[in-house]
Amino acid sequence: MDKTALSRRSLMAGSATVAGMLALPQAGAAAPAQTKKAPLMIEDQGSFAVGGTVIRAEGALDKYAQEPAGQTLHGDHAYIFYQTPVDAKPLPLVFWHGIGQFSKTWETTPDGREGFQNIFLRRKHSVYLIDQPRRGRAGRTTAASPISTTPDDQRWFNVFRVGIWPDYNPGVQFSRDPEALNQYFRQMLPSTGPFDLAITADAIVALFDKMGPAVLVTHSHSGGMGWRTAMYNEKVRGIVSFEPGSNFPFPEGEVPPPVASSSGPVEAMAVPLDRFTQLTRIPILIVYGDFIPAAPDPNPGADGWRARLEMARKWRDAVNSRGGDVTVVHLPEIGIRGNTHFPFSDLNNVEIADVMSEFLKRKALG
Repeated sequence: MDKTALSRRSLMAGSATVAGMLALPQAGAAAPAQTKKAPLMIEDQGSFAVGGTVIRAEGALDKYAQEPAGQTLHGDHAYIFYQTPVDAKPLPLVFWHGIGQFSKTWETTPDGREGFQNIFLRRKHSVYLIDQPRRGRAGRTTAASPISTTPDDQRWFNVFRVGIWPDYNPGVQFSRDPEALNQYFRQMLPSTGPFDLAITADAIVALFDKMGPAVLVTHSHSGGMGWRTAMYNEKVRGIVSFEPGSNFPFPEGEVPPPVASSSGPVEAMAVPLDRFTQLTRIPILIVYGDFIPAAPDPNPGADGWRARLEMARKWRDAVNSRGGDVTVVHLPEIGIRGNTHFPFSDLNNVEIADVMSEFLKRKALG
């Protein structure tokens, strides 16, 4: 099949397989040539905090406020930066980072190209970038956690499926320029407080209450919080989830057994049926990259993603069996190879953006 024929294949709604998915030409591992871009035309931009809690220290407040007694602390909110292009499409895109990350993950790529922030601004989508509670610019917390200084860069190199340190995976869509790797490692941030599913997801529920209908785009750890957000706010009109890794919700009494892996079991969670049903009412696209083994593997950095992909397919089937519209795409199965845990910032991220744009178009989301 030639490239023209491949490019015409459409993303099929609610498919239980990837047979009908958009098949794009395979990209090489070299960075694409840089061309001068047209100016971005931004009509509005800004930032704000949303959600959060307030605590107060016991005691009487001294009017000069030199001691903690009686004072308040505003924390546990999310930080949001937004941009609206000229002639924006109706539904904004809300981008939520993964574990150990912050909004930088959607901005300039580690090797210096445009990330999804600019790519989708150019495609006339308003973009909202999240720093979740207790992370990045939303670091103010009401419950502190120790911040580790234990070296762990090489572990992340493996878990993010760039390769097995110090070797890159063959054909990986990641720049081998040492500076790109330096930038990649410097995207990591600690949490300033303990993780709390309700506090974190509820802040984004509050965001949708404030901004109105939009499409939620999640990555990795935020995938599970994205499901919760959609279960608690009907203004989430669709979800694109890149490599969701946790908290797949199933109806009470229908939770599948954990999926074993060499990195530990991947467990689903039980939710009331009425909450689960909310997820059957919106289109959902789940995307996984390359270098995920087909069978149990002793490398925990890769095998954990095999288990998560298996759980995602079980979850797709559970949602679709109740009339939902979930599609799971494993990129190598549609001819797109070499992607890491971060397909949206890999060398072929424009190709990945095309997959997402085709989904949004077919589902009348943008």
